[in-house]
Amino acid sequence: MAEEKNYDEILALQARWDKIRVANVFDTLDQMGHPNQVIDLGIRPLRPDQHLAGQAVTVRGRRDPRSREELAQADPNGDATGSYYRLSRAVYPGSVIVIDGAGEATTGKLGEMTSWWMKQRGALGVVIDGAIRDYLGVVDIPGWTVCCRTTSPIESLGRYHFMDINDVIALPGTLTNQVRINPGDWIVGGDDGVIVVPQEISMDALKVAEDIEQREEGMRRDLAAGLRFGEAFQKWNRI
Repeated sequence: MAEEKNYDEILALQARWDKIRVANVFDTLDQMGHPNQVIDLGIRPLRPDQHLAGQAVTVRGRRDPRSREELAQADPNGDATGSYYRLSRAVYPGSVIVIDGAGEATTGKLGEMTSWWMKQRGALGVVIDGAIRDYLGVVDIPGWTVCCRTTSPIESLGRYHFMDINDVIALPGTLTNQVRINPGDWIVGGDDGVIVVPQEISMDALKVAEDIEQREEGMRRDLAAGLRFGEAFQKWNRI
């Protein structure tokens, strides 16, 4: 039986994570002995100044070698959206879709209309090891953040398809070869990159990150007000 989710609790935690800067998440995890959680720095938000935080709904895909004729035989009803229906049932308020592109770099794994669909189901954005389609459309969806490598006009049908949803996946890392992502891990992304916070340490990490964020904001205010750096550092211990 699937675990019952408390969406109010998830959204309350999401709102707290959404206030934490990516660099401060890294400092937190580094301090806690988990520095290797940064996804490949080539995966970033499409738009500057966007921030993404939420619980991971994971997708493992693969290249699809089938021709359109083979796809039509396998699916005579022409339902090319079956895997997206499965994904739509997996997302929930406060979630972030994380897609393993399986090394397939040319096709868009989601587009504008599927992004609207997932947003209406509660997802806040998507992290893709690969490309997304429909740049002009997806960047204008309110409350939706896309972190990916690039954009592409190429349709994924017959070239790439989703296999497993909410299984353990791994994306290329920055300080390590791969970063493991479990369903329910917390994802925090922004201009500095995308970080995975393992769910089992997420509450402790959030408390540490909030303390760092508050001290840094205090130091920022004092510096803007004219306090000399040495005095501000002694007061807030951030550098």
